[in-house]
Amino acid sequence: MQRLTSRLPRRLSGRLREERGAAAIVLSLLMVPMLGFAAIAVDIGSLYAERAQLQVAADAAALAVAADCARGACGDMVATASALVAANDGGASAAPPVLRSNPLSVTVNGRTPVQHWFAPVIGHDSTAVSASATVAWGGPEQGVAVLPLTFSWCEFAQQTGGGLPSGTTVRTIYFTKTSDTVGCTGPSNNVVPGGFAYLDTPSRKCEAASARNARSYSSTGNTPPSTCSPDYITSWVGRTVLLPLFDESGGTGDNAWYHVFGYAAFRITGFAFGGQFSTSPKPCTGNERCVSGYFTRLVDSSDAFSYSPDAPDLGSSILRLVR
Repeated sequence: MQRLTSRLPRRLSGRLREERGAAAIVLSLLMVPMLGFAAIAVDIGSLYAERAQLQVAADAAALAVAADCARGACGDMVATASALVAANDGGASAAPPVLRSNPLSVTVNGRTPVQHWFAPVIGHDSTAVSASATVAWGGPEQGVAVLPLTFSWCEFAQQTGGGLPSGTTVRTIYFTKTSDTVGCTGPSNNVVPGGFAYLDTPSRKCEAASARNARSYSSTGNTPPSTCSPDYITSWVGRTVLLPLFDESGGTGDNAWYHVFGYAAFRITGFAFGGQFSTSPKPCTGNERCVSGYFTRLVDSSDAFSYSPDAPDLGSSILRLVR
């Protein structure tokens, strides 16, 4: 028994030495698939991250190019796209933007190579990542204006000379019977009998939803709707608002309506709507109701308004990222 016991450690140690050698061989054989799995986990994850960043860069570039084109001058589209892509993804480049006219849209394609960490082990050093963004634009079709007001189409036509907004000369638009704008009111010099160009606010907010070629209904009274506060309206002085223009009106009192022709951007410099609703100094006197400012150009990418390629071009454009 003593002899068997003394031989056992020697046999076990020899067997362990043999197994250590086998384990090293097995481990070396498994290294290739292990590195392959690492490549999948790390390198592909890196590709997805880079793809997301490049998409942001392409989106920003397409929006910038579209904004320039919507203002009437596309400029150097290649330079604009390249600068925005590089600013958002330093190693990326942009192909020349593709401009289309029907409907109006621009597409920007970005591209960047991504170096891999583990994939070279299985023969893949890098992968080219690409992203594409398309932005379309057109005139406002419908939406929610931040103020429940409407202007006559002929007021816009006379201020702009029948063209698009191009100046910053402040003028006063009158809403009551004292309006002297030729052709913008009826025989009584009142746009809507019993109305002061305030729109109804069914949402119970100081705003008004409307749609082109549809009717917006009047809110009667000497002052803006009760949902509006003087402070809220004052907060829009010095800012540009998108408002509906009407080309036809009818009815009286609560049943008065305005037919929406399109939408124009107006920069407000002052107003006088009666009572506490006025700036100092007032842009008009006595009991007159008016707003001062000027029509201007506007490019908007918010969700407040939708766009249509068929909407009249009154200097305002709505951008939409359509990919």
